[in-house]
Amino acid sequence: MTDSYFERLDDHTFRPTAHVGGAWNPGELHFSPLAGLIVHEIERFAAGRAGPPLLLSRISFDILGFLADDVCQVRVETIRPGKTIELVEATLSIGGRSVTRARAWLLAPIDTGAVAGGGGEPLPSPESLPSRDMAAEWMGGYIASIDVRMVSAPHPGRGTAWIRSDHPLVAGEDVGPVASFVRLTDTANGIATRVRPTDWIFPNVDLTIHLHRQPTGEWVGLDTTVVFGPTGQGITSTVLHDVGGPIGHAQQQLTVRPLPSG
Repeated sequence: MTDSYFERLDDHTFRPTAHVGGAWNPGELHFSPLAGLIVHEIERFAAGRAGPPLLLSRISFDILGFLADDVCQVRVETIRPGKTIELVEATLSIGGRSVTRARAWLLAPIDTGAVAGGGGEPLPSPESLPSRDMAAEWMGGYIASIDVRMVSAPHPGRGTAWIRSDHPLVAGEDVGPVASFVRLTDTANGIATRVRPTDWIFPNVDLTIHLHRQPTGEWVGLDTTVVFGPTGQGITSTVLHDVGGPIGHAQQQLTVRPLPSG
């Protein structure tokens, strides 16, 4: 088995490895590496545009259907071209069916260091923290592939953790820091569970990430709060960190249901 999450088959097509195995269903892919793959393809697409480089500053994913463990395709197009602000859309298909659409705003980099601030305090360093065995609570090859360090003991609906992975996103390819960061971000919904996933299911139907700074380093920090409402909806809200401090926010809309019997 290859060490990466994906193997490229052609310019748009990828084969997932066992490391992408989902947490809810053994025949499903985990969305976290898929999100990273989509960002990687958006950044490859953007690198081919004319003009100065732009920074991915917001991306919103809508999960349209079952993420079957099968070969996938990613295609990217420009929705709103521009020299300093551009909107692109990526579609992920599995088995000829669109299962995720993502829209990303790309913004021109400008030196705003003189007015930068307001992000909050950094999290404690991950290096001295003990690892948490997420596989004791969650199934799947993706969960088994990550190193999770809890900043403090989790409570129902509240958790703060550092995550990293030694597995490359795409075999043999250089991957930028944003795609590397995003490939782990969707894990937020699993580090601060309100109820046991053996009793209830609460998958996310989307993921939206806003960045005020580009990430650096191998660690992804997730300062996460999960709220369940009384009518089947929930929200996972996360302040995103790298080792230098906060870099943005992530939101996930949850569909909350009791685990089907039988």
